[in-house]
Amino acid sequence: MWWGGRGQSFNVTPQKEEPEMGLSGPKSVQGSGMPEPRSHQLGSCLASGCLPGEQILAWAPGVRKGLEPELPGTLICSNLRVTFQPCGWQRSEETPLSSEYDFSLANIGRLEAVNGLSRVQLLRPGSLLKFIPEEILIHGQDFRLLRVGFEAGGLEPQAFQVTMAIVQARAQNSQAQQYAGITLSKAGQSSGSRKPPIPLLETSEDWEIERKKQGARGWRVSTVNERFDVATSLPRYFWVPNRTLDSEVRRAFGHFHQSRGPRLSWHHPGGSDLLRCGGFYTASDPNKDDIRVVESMFQAGHSDIVLVDTMDELPSLADVQLAHLRLRALCLPDSSVAEDKWLSALDGTRWLDYVRSCLRKASDISVLVTSRVRSVVLQERGDRDFNGLLSSLVQLLSAPEARTLLGFQSLVQREWVAAGHPFLTRLGGTGASEEAPVFLLFLDCVWQLLQQSPAEFEFSEFFLLALHDSVRVPDTLTFLRDTPWERGKQSGQFNTYTQVYTAGYSQPPAGNSVNPQLSVWDWDLRYSKEQILQFHNLGYDPEHCPDSWLPRQQPSFMVPGPPSSVWLFSRGALTPLNQLCPWRDSPSLLAVSSRWLPRPAISSESLADQEWGLPSHWGACPLPPGLLLPGYLGPQIRLWRRCYLRGRPEVQMGLSAPTISGLQAELAHLQELLRKWTPRISPEDHSKKRNPNTIMSQSR
Repeated sequence: MWWGGRGQSFNVTPQKEEPEMGLSGPKSVQGSGMPEPRSHQLGSCLASGCLPGEQILAWAPGVRKGLEPELPGTLICSNLRVTFQPCGWQRSEETPLSSEYDFSLANIGRLEAVNGLSRVQLLRPGSLLKFIPEEILIHGQDFRLLRVGFEAGGLEPQAFQVTMAIVQARAQNSQAQQYAGITLSKAGQSSGSRKPPIPLLETSEDWEIERKKQGARGWRVSTVNERFDVATSLPRYFWVPNRTLDSEVRRAFGHFHQSRGPRLSWHHPGGSDLLRCGGFYTASDPNKDDIRVVESMFQAGHSDIVLVDTMDELPSLADVQLAHLRLRALCLPDSSVAEDKWLSALDGTRWLDYVRSCLRKASDISVLVTSRVRSVVLQERGDRDFNGLLSSLVQLLSAPEARTLLGFQSLVQREWVAAGHPFLTRLGGTGASEEAPVFLLFLDCVWQLLQQSPAEFEFSEFFLLALHDSVRVPDTLTFLRDTPWERGKQSGQFNTYTQVYTAGYSQPPAGNSVNPQLSVWDWDLRYSKEQILQFHNLGYDPEHCPDSWLPRQQPSFMVPGPPSSVWLFSRGALTPLNQLCPWRDSPSLLAVSSRWLPRPAISSESLADQEWGLPSHWGACPLPPGLLLPGYLGPQIRLWRRCYLRGRPEVQMGLSAPTISGLQAELAHLQELLRKWTPRISPEDHSKKRNPNTIMSQSR
């Protein structure tokens, strides 16, 4: 799970007595007839630091390959994960999951067994291994690779048994077991009043504090969905205009897909409001009062309204999934693509194209928000994928406080977790066909911004890597549910009254409960203090702190929009609209989707030039304070090598290790490579090469 790297220091501590966890020793797969291990091997196996409810199924000594030098240790399979424990190393009991060698069963994307040079078997759940493996390869869905070779000399049965244990554990690890969650021992030792690192937005008080923090005076916290009887995919609380009654909110939301009506996403300190909502529910039949309420919620007290069709020029969910699969196949160490064709194959995955499209659209929307005092509404049919991606990117581009470590975590909690992004379905946890790693696409976009403007971000690349890897670690419910209702139901937050069941949302599986106060933001449960220190960007400039940003009032660069103007933003251009809602004065529009208007031609001028009224021949327009506009042309979009090429250690060298010891190790490695690759020449030849007269004579 951790990024690891050359020069990583392990926490070696004296072995302590193993607490009782229902384990008398490493258990074999039922019926395998695995012999009892020797005592020192038994102690080494139990030193892996079992979690509550974890049972060791099988183990085998082996060597981790792909490193220089190869690392001897023990491969262990449990009912929760597969882990490789190096010899002489014992993980800290305080961070029982903080190892780069841990693979949760949910993270295993492909399992291969190898015997000799030609026999390779792909092992799926339910497969039967046809030979005794000499090596197994575990490909993680997070681009990691665990390659373990087994020792000879009578240990072949153990190699067979641990491989079959992994196959059977994957098959038996049903949704109820896989995503029941784990209460870590460190959290269990703490008091029941453990305060979360950031507000989880599960109470109306949290939402009120956040509203005041943003200075959104024209908005209030609505409790209409407190019992999830409006929409189970929405949070229990959200922001609506002050003058809108909850009864009006309930009726208005019924005219949107999945009842996800317009609500505030973020209030810009200059006065603009960024809203998000689902697509119009065309089968509904609103009356005049309902239409008036919908328009009032869109307007949000502003005279200028811009309706943004989120999916315009962005990939579909199927496109994102296909691109991610192609990228993962390309980045595998055993990829069949030749080196001279690798870059063209990377272009063929379309992943970087989709990153570029998201950054470009977010850049345009940030201009819309910052150039005029207006209401900008993001509209996506489901309002659970690209609305969250664009809203988050716009806030990162427009608000320096969102680029701090705590600010970014709060942003993800609000726009993704609380807003109901279907993490479990999109990341393949339900077996449905609607997989698409939209959140991972967002993290790639954030990494691009971090590379382009490193002094603007308080968090580092390693924090993004930790967040990237955390989506498949089953220790909290943050990323392991599809809706806030399912997350709260599983944690037992609201068992005091009867919940309303909505068709289309499955009952969360019963099973082990987790501590409802635990979240992915409790980094100290999985990472050491030294690792958490690397979350901070050493190049962050304190000058960009929120206190030095804009005052909570309308700045001079923002001007009011035209009176009572309604615009559609499509293909990089603003087009005036005669109406905002498709039902008004045109019943025939009930049969069309939210994209009911003709497409304007792509504008030759940038949106920034259009918005600030500067002619294109004047060049780049001046940016308001605090606003970042990303580069998204050609080589400005790069491959996240430290994430996607983690299965190829030789590529990781030279990627700026986070510690002095890591930099020293990389320097030593590069010097060794230089020594090997430099041809041996005599001292006389060397002096001739350095003689400027010789160089001049050779150049004539």
